[in-house]
Amino acid sequence: MTEPLLTLSGVHTHIGEYHILQGVDLVVPRGGISVLLGRNGAGKTTTLRTIMGMWQASAGQVMFDGQDIAGRKTPDIARAGIAYVPESMAVFSDLTVRENLYLAARNGPLDTARLEWIFGFFPALKKFWNYPAGNLSGGQKQMVAIARAIVEPRKLLLVDEPTKGLAPAIIRNLIDAFREVKENFTTVLLVEQNFNVVKTLGDTVAVMDDGRIVHAGPMAELAGDSALQQQLLGLSLDAHQ
Repeated sequence: MTEPLLTLSGVHTHIGEYHILQGVDLVVPRGGISVLLGRNGAGKTTTLRTIMGMWQASAGQVMFDGQDIAGRKTPDIARAGIAYVPESMAVFSDLTVRENLYLAARNGPLDTARLEWIFGFFPALKKFWNYPAGNLSGGQKQMVAIARAIVEPRKLLLVDEPTKGLAPAIIRNLIDAFREVKENFTTVLLVEQNFNVVKTLGDTVAVMDDGRIVHAGPMAELAGDSALQQQLLGLSLDAHQ
C-alpha cells in the first residue's frame, strides 16, 4: 500500500491556557480527498492550523511526505508543498485579483494554461481580474482564496469551509475544481459542513469530538449509515442536503 501523505500521531495543541487538540491521530491517504467532520468547537480548524504551523503542536508528530514538520515555520511548510485556504477568505484587499494570484506564484510568472483552467471553474475571476479583491463579494473572495492555493501545483491542499456563503452554481464549480485537483495528483484535506458536498467529494472521513478523532474510515461507510451519523454528529447527513 502507498504510504500516507500526511499522518498526525498523538498531536496536542495548546492555545494560551486552552488545551484544544488532545492527542489527535489522523491519516490522510496520498492522492485522495479526506474530509474532517465534527461539531463546532471540536478542533477541526485548530488541526489545519497546527499542520500549517500557524499554531505549534505542544506534543506529537506531524509527518508530511516522510518528514516531521511539527515545529517548522509556516513559510517552510508552504515551501514543502502545502497550501492552506482559511475560512476567513484571506485575500489582500487592496491588491487586484491578478496581484493576489501573482503573489501566490512562488515559481515565477503565472502559467497561462493553468490560469485558463482556473477561469473555467471561476469565470468571475477573469471578469474582475484588475479589480481590487476587497471590492468583491464574499463568494468571489472565496474564489480568489482557492485560486491562490491552486495557482501552482501543490502536494497537499488544506481547505476550511470552502462552500460557506457560496451560491449553488458556484458550489458545483467548486466540486468540479476539487475533483480535477485530485486528478492532478494533489491530495486534499477538507473541513466542510455542507454534507452533500462531503458525500460527493470525500474518499475518506475522520470525525472529531472534543479535540480527538473518534471515527475514521471510508466516506461511503459513514454516508450510508444514518445511525452512525447520528451517533457521531448528532444528525443525519440525509437531512442536510
